[in-house]
Amino acid sequence: MFSNSDEAVINKKLPKELLLRIFSFLDVVTLCRCAQVSRAWNVLALDGSNWQRIDLFDFQRDIELEDEALKYIGAHCPELVTLNLQTCLQITDEGLITICRGCHKLQSLCASGCSNITDAILNALGQNCPRLRILEVARCSQLTDVGFTTLARNCHELEKMDLEECVQSLSHCELITDDGIRHLGNGACAHDQLEVIELDNCPLITDASLEHLKSCHSLERIELYDCQQITRAGIKRLRTHLPNIKVHAYFAPVTPPPSVGGSRQRFCRCCIIL
Repeated sequence: MFSNSDEAVINKKLPKELLLRIFSFLDVVTLCRCAQVSRAWNVLALDGSNWQRIDLFDFQRDIELEDEALKYIGAHCPELVTLNLQTCLQITDEGLITICRGCHKLQSLCASGCSNITDAILNALGQNCPRLRILEVARCSQLTDVGFTTLARNCHELEKMDLEECVQSLSHCELITDDGIRHLGNGACAHDQLEVIELDNCPLITDASLEHLKSCHSLERIELYDCQQITRAGIKRLRTHLPNIKVHAYFAPVTPPPSVGGSRQRFCRCCIIL
């Protein structure tokens, strides 16, 4: 800790505007250390402008983040634009909804592996975060068409979505289907902004989904691993409208009965259909 005289000298030589600018280049760990130097530095280090991007995994990989931490972030970080919560298994709708309501400038959210979240999160994002550009929710198995419909209607700057393994495993629950992709494709953001969409392991989507995406003129890449109802013919039709798109997919034909001779061609997971 500085003495009062030392702090006075520093504040005189380095005005708070300059210190705030310096702090803006520091990582999370260094900011937290600076916050312990003095009361003045604590205020500057914890200023919301320094907390626009929070990735706790930069310095510790085994964090057990819970909703209480998200509530604090939502209440005190209104300038937040990027948040990575990948595989934070304790996170629920309650914590993330607080983020959505308090961080209206949010542009990128990674919640992949947060298996407790539901459509309530997609609704909250659609209602509160109009600047959202990137959403990664792979392995969030409780998300359905209903939530993505709200998102598509309101997040007009959306560029990338990762929906890998968004498959409801509970009976009588809606799945991500062609209808959900239709709402996404018809959204204002998709026509001009959507660049990447990852639909791995979405078993209910069919070639109809590709038809819904053919008007997304900015679409550069689509991933369709383990989408068993997508066909080569459907991909070919998509490429007539989007000739430069990269389609990442593989096809695993049903194993033929023993009586059928000859080998069957299989495509490995790393294949790219160009």
